[in-house]
Amino acid sequence: MSFREEIVHIPTQAGHSLTGTLFTPGNPVGQSLLISSATGMLRRFYHAFSKHYASRGYTVLTFDYWGIGDSGGTPQALKENRYNLAHWGSNDQAGAVRFLKSVAPGNSLSLVTHSIGGQICGFNPYHQQIDRILMVASQTGYWGLFEDWHKYKMWFFWNVMIPWTTPFFGYFPASHLGLFENLPREMAYQWKRWGKRAAYMMAFRNPDYLFEYLQMPILSLSFPGDHLAPPKTVDWLAQQYPNAEVSRIHYTREGNKPGHFGYFRPRFEKTLWAYTHQWITEGVWSS
Repeated sequence: MSFREEIVHIPTQAGHSLTGTLFTPGNPVGQSLLISSATGMLRRFYHAFSKHYASRGYTVLTFDYWGIGDSGGTPQALKENRYNLAHWGSNDQAGAVRFLKSVAPGNSLSLVTHSIGGQICGFNPYHQQIDRILMVASQTGYWGLFEDWHKYKMWFFWNVMIPWTTPFFGYFPASHLGLFENLPREMAYQWKRWGKRAAYMMAFRNPDYLFEYLQMPILSLSFPGDHLAPPKTVDWLAQQYPNAEVSRIHYTREGNKPGHFGYFRPRFEKTLWAYTHQWITEGVWSS
């Protein structure tokens, strides 16, 4: 099935626009898919996944968060960026929902989150426009819930790596450290504060926290070999949406372990991607 791919600029309530890629199918099937990325991941990482669903008739939108990639991700823009991590949910993810709804107002809208994308849903004031959420390896970042030596690696990340390098550069130099895209200073600092607390972001609750208001179906997936989102961390985040219809699956069927990033790779087109389509259209995950 044919589709059109175009670069779009997504307006937000904060006044800046986000750069995204919109996939418009030639023969739409009444389904929209919004992808909310992992921390520091460029939207192009999700390109194959997006094309797959567009070829099946979905209207698909990917976007770069503010401070990432084409959305103000230059070193100078990063130094001037004063927004925190929750802003990615309250402004960026919210703006993407509004934009996609304006493009295809009659479609059912599914949100696919990767890693931190599932954490920031609880800050999104437009959550009522989302019909369902698939959380892919979305977890807490609290270091104490990680396994084996990865627990100490996370402790080092929060207590040493971010606070020691960020003041020198004026932003967190993640790409220089071989991790992911660089992060604005305030985002890195808020993320650090969350990661050092057992209650993670819930240790800093305020009226902007909307977690208990989400009531749509949520399917939360974890995978073998994922040291960045072991099952206990994914369990914790799923429990922070108490009024949603939450289902938890630790997917163990694949001999080739998906890990933290594998779900979005084409080798899972006939398995994980097919199961996702079935869950979106029928409400059933039958792996």
